[in-house]
Amino acid sequence: MSARSTTTKPTGARTPVGARGSAGVTAPLGTDRRRFLLVLGLAVAVGVFTATVPLLRDWFDLRVYYGAVDTWVHHGGSIYDYRVPGTTYGFTYPPFAAVGMLPMALVGLGTAIAVTLLLNLAALTLVVAILAWPELRRYGWFGCALAACVLALLEPVRDTFSFGQVNLVLLALVLSDAWLLSSGRGRRAGVGIGLAAAIKLTPALFIALLLLGRRWRAAGVATAVAAAATALAAWAAPDASRFYWTDALWDTTRIGRLDYVSNQSLRGVLARLVAPQEPSRAMWATLALLVLCVWVRRTSRALSDEDWITAFALTGLAACLVSPITWVHHLVWLLPSFAVLLRRRRLRVAAALYAVLCSSVVWLWFDDASGLDGFLGSNTYTWITLGLLLWLPVGQPRPDRAALSRRPRATPAAPSTAAPAISAAPDQSSPSS
Repeated sequence: MSARSTTTKPTGARTPVGARGSAGVTAPLGTDRRRFLLVLGLAVAVGVFTATVPLLRDWFDLRVYYGAVDTWVHHGGSIYDYRVPGTTYGFTYPPFAAVGMLPMALVGLGTAIAVTLLLNLAALTLVVAILAWPELRRYGWFGCALAACVLALLEPVRDTFSFGQVNLVLLALVLSDAWLLSSGRGRRAGVGIGLAAAIKLTPALFIALLLLGRRWRAAGVATAVAAAATALAAWAAPDASRFYWTDALWDTTRIGRLDYVSNQSLRGVLARLVAPQEPSRAMWATLALLVLCVWVRRTSRALSDEDWITAFALTGLAACLVSPITWVHHLVWLLPSFAVLLRRRRLRVAAALYAVLCSSVVWLWFDDASGLDGFLGSNTYTWITLGLLLWLPVGQPRPDRAALSRRPRATPAAPSTAAPAISAAPDQSSPSS
């Protein structure tokens, strides 16, 4: 009998979390069972917490999409003719968005809801994989399940699901280009941003990001894809396209009240300050220009280090601030910023901001946003977005940058014979860990 066959594993040894043995055996069965029960309990708690959200939202935005497509295909009307019964709300996206939603005309509303939930779940999975897969892979299925439960509590994410919104799909399209650029596959980038910009105008700012980063090919591809998609929609629905670009685009009343507390953009802040009057367009344009200047400066620094994820995060923040209307569910564009905070080990900041964005705190001022408390509280999510734009860590960490920036002396000084004591050189920096 060989020595190897007589060697036994100590009974008290435990397999590290997520580690595999020589035979491919994962963690002990008892450990897996405890993890499964923990995830199951947490999932049930999250489900109970969010169970009423779909009932309160009632898939409102998805009903708008479904009704608009149904009116267009089955009743001979225009995409923009449909209104949700009892409301003034109708379809507000460019016509290409309705072209992309044409398959809904072939199914019932219940099926459309189920497919939208699966599509949003797939988009969220792709977003998390792009932003945090190297970190989550260390913890296997357990870490992924915990991350899913944590994200489900975030108000913008849960509202995107319960409204049946398209924001997560747009974010996934845009971040696919961020992944291509950051992984050295930049020649293929641009399609995702182009499609997102054709579905909704806000992601068009990412084309400006490509120009800022001198990715001319990707910017050209994104522009060409957006133009081709818009032309396709004009061919499929010429009257609706004409109406959108000449009328509906400029009519913000079709989307909702600017001073509604869910509007967490700079224009929403101004609207709540002067409600019920119309906010100053000149003031809004000035603030938007200042935000774009800050965005250019900070994004340029990120691009100089080829930190595309941070550059995309900053662009999402700027887009939320300068857009005329940024509903709470649009704030899924903050997810890349949380990934940056976690990468840079700003865990306390990330945890604090996450807790606030789970709290629905802005709705405390649903009826009255006047006074100092209303100004601060009703715009909480706007302050978070603005704070991240100003202070999000930018560029790759360089712990040795200060040491490298100091030039060593060409010739070391001769030791002094009069003073035998040894003193530290004034320009000697301590080694970084």
